[in-house]
Amino acid sequence: MQNPKTLWIKSPLATLTPACAGGVVVSGNTIVELVAEGQKPQRRIDETFDARDHVLLPGLINAHHHFYQTLTRAHPVALNKELFSWLTSLYPVWAKLQPEMIAVSTQIALTELLLSGCTTANDHHYLFPQGLEQAIDIQMEQAHRLGVRVHLTRGSMSLGQDQGGLPPQSTVQSEETILADSERLIHRYHDHAAGAMSRVALAPCSPFSVSSELMKASARLAEQHDVQLHTHLAETHDETEFCQRMFGMRPVDYLESVGWLNKRTWLAHGIHFNEEEIIRLGKAGTGIAHCPSSNMLLASGMCPTLDLEAAGCPVGLGVDGSASNDGSNMILEVRQALLLQRLRYGASKITHQKVLNWATQGSAACLGRDDIGEIAVGKQADLALFRLDDIQFAGAGDPLAALVLCGAQRADRVMVAGRWRVTEGAVEGLDIGALKARQRELAAQLR
Repeated sequence: MQNPKTLWIKSPLATLTPACAGGVVVSGNTIVELVAEGQKPQRRIDETFDARDHVLLPGLINAHHHFYQTLTRAHPVALNKELFSWLTSLYPVWAKLQPEMIAVSTQIALTELLLSGCTTANDHHYLFPQGLEQAIDIQMEQAHRLGVRVHLTRGSMSLGQDQGGLPPQSTVQSEETILADSERLIHRYHDHAAGAMSRVALAPCSPFSVSSELMKASARLAEQHDVQLHTHLAETHDETEFCQRMFGMRPVDYLESVGWLNKRTWLAHGIHFNEEEIIRLGKAGTGIAHCPSSNMLLASGMCPTLDLEAAGCPVGLGVDGSASNDGSNMILEVRQALLLQRLRYGASKITHQKVLNWATQGSAACLGRDDIGEIAVGKQADLALFRLDDIQFAGAGDPLAALVLCGAQRADRVMVAGRWRVTEGAVEGLDIGALKARQRELAAQLR
């Protein structure tokens, strides 16, 4: 078998990894050599890409999203509302989702993420109204077409309004159906191997939309098949009050009671914890996906990121739903994290390097991965390269800091598993004009 070609991404303008100031050598889907500043690779090189005008990052990793919500950005019924009223306004709209809507919204979300330098994306899909039973299969197909690495979660809602939950009955499923489909998807799509392009996690939506029995059964199934667990937790004070009223305990106590307080779990939001709960989460190694834009838009609060990290929790970043952001741009989310967290911890503690690490190594740890999120020998060749020639960078000094502080919006090149998926700011093989036109037509059907 012929050896794969070697590519030297040469002498980047700046990088998050000082050891590769002279560039990175990629062979196949793997980083095989880091080149020191002023040096040349030690191995034979087949191709060279001159990166002198590019800031080089590990591919950004989105730890929490809802792809389907790209169809309901700035939806009229949901404007200027906080989480529970926002959700109850949108549930009836989302109940009308159809298979093509899932396919197109997934393409839109993944394309927007790719263009922002994201190479791995988690999606939390929990809506399965009648006719949408194959939603995760549809998402997997679109991710494969675009060449994006994905962690798709089999979300679920079983606690409808008739049982005291928040969602309408038309959007919930029986627990038997949920568990059977969860096992089917694990068998079909989950790849345990290093370098996996697709993995599956189990993700009952939230304490206010699933039963305790489903949470416990999902934990047992995840342990049986060695997959991750994901849910929303401690996003708002309303959720805390719901848990106390419904289960007689606070969210973290509830999490422990159903067998989820462990390192297999990562949580979306994680805002309203007390000091004792933070210590318990850290001791368990439970991950937190910080979603700053969504938390600001819905006025939910500020995640205690540094306290959680100090306790032992991996902290990553997620764009959250495109109806509560209202975008899917990971490099912009990095800047939002810096700005929001500086309000809590101060400018000296929340640096541009810190938030970039959340978006790479931190998110990778949340997803249970040690093969992505870092530029190092043996890691997957997932890379994002940004130019600094747009007007907002004019006069900027430190290139790596400028990427975050001056508001980078779009990557020039993005590589996933050693393959260029974005070149010169365009996704390879995609008619983006036709995609946007169809998305607009489908979104109009939901208004």
